[in-house]
Amino acid sequence: MDKTTLRMGIDLGGTKIEGVVLDADGQECARERVATPQGDYAATLETLAGLVLRLETAAGQACSVGIGMPGSISRASGLVKNSNSVCLNGQPLHRELEARLERPLRFANDADCFALSEALDGAGRDAAVVFAVIIGTGTGGGIVVNRQLLNGPNGICGEWGHNPLPWPVAEELPGPACYCGRSGCIETWLSGPGLARDHERVNAIRRDARTIIQAAELGDTRAGETLQRYANRMARALASVINVLDPDVIVLGGGLSNCKRLYTAVTSQWDDYVFSDRVDTRLLCAQHGDASGVRGAAWLWPNE
Repeated sequence: MDKTTLRMGIDLGGTKIEGVVLDADGQECARERVATPQGDYAATLETLAGLVLRLETAAGQACSVGIGMPGSISRASGLVKNSNSVCLNGQPLHRELEARLERPLRFANDADCFALSEALDGAGRDAAVVFAVIIGTGTGGGIVVNRQLLNGPNGICGEWGHNPLPWPVAEELPGPACYCGRSGCIETWLSGPGLARDHERVNAIRRDARTIIQAAELGDTRAGETLQRYANRMARALASVINVLDPDVIVLGGGLSNCKRLYTAVTSQWDDYVFSDRVDTRLLCAQHGDASGVRGAAWLWPNE
């Protein structure tokens, strides 16, 4: 690919689809956000194709296109797997979108795109090993080593959210049911809906994650206790990653990453679970915020 070619990134989310065009220096040339059709694969396909064409018109030239998505493309079947946007599962999204746009496309998990963005020119730019976590509607992860995104033979590298919550206490067993068919997955505890579910379980009060965080900041005791439980679970979950990967930096993204108290509450507890006399891994907030996923999708096409 010529170094002057513009790169387009598309972030296919559960509620929105965002696209951006970047030049070779990572500067934005065009951007657009649209709503994700709910539960409708055919409409999602049409929306993606239309967004790509409109962004190219705005940019004034054809672009390479990278797409970040929930789940991944199965190497065995070429179909979408493991997506929490379940209408995508079992669908030939990669093949059909390439046919519509008449060009090769690159797909990656949305957390992988987030990890790539933050490792290349974000919070982890100076780190050799970066583990990046999205904590929002779901809970995903991605790994970048020496500025190279790891994928793995099964296409699931970094999928920490569908491991069981480590070192569970009695009240956490067997854990909430997960859409993957198991119970007690990290995602069921650390996603936004998981935080809200835990608050309702203990207090019999239904609030969404954002409201709980805001209430805790205003001194609400029960909301504060919910965040304390959440921080302890995150400390355990990330400690298990540190024990295996030993990353230089862990970067948090997604809606819950904006909760400032997490960064001290988690790191003050993970020492109890990490197999080391000292933990030097840094826990950082994403530098590019909500834009990281879409930027990382664009960087799936590197300078070559």
